[in-house]
Amino acid sequence: MVAITFSTVLFAGTTPKTEDPSSLTKEISELLKNARFDVEQDVEAIVTITFNKYDEIVVLSVETEHAEFKRFIENRLNYSKVSASLVHESEHYIVPVRLTKK
Repeated sequence: MVAITFSTVLFAGTTPKTEDPSSLTKEISELLKNARFDVEQDVEAIVTITFNKYDEIVVLSVETEHAEFKRFIENRLNYSKVSASLVHESEHYIVPVRLTKK
């Protein structure tokens, strides 16, 4: 059994935003629930995302050495819809993600 945990979503743009990043973190956490593969040790990834005009996540990069974890993140997040209030099309967000062995 594995669990996915997150740090706070970090804004990587130049203008501070007033919305609570934990809302976005919660939505991403829901999208990444129930990983169906095992890991021998904890695995981490740094995921850079943005949003398109349809309020969908666009995965720009996933930095990890674990190929299966990378595919899992890309497949679950890419073009998944999120709450419109969280979306800023031209902004990039960095999301640290950890898959832990249980």
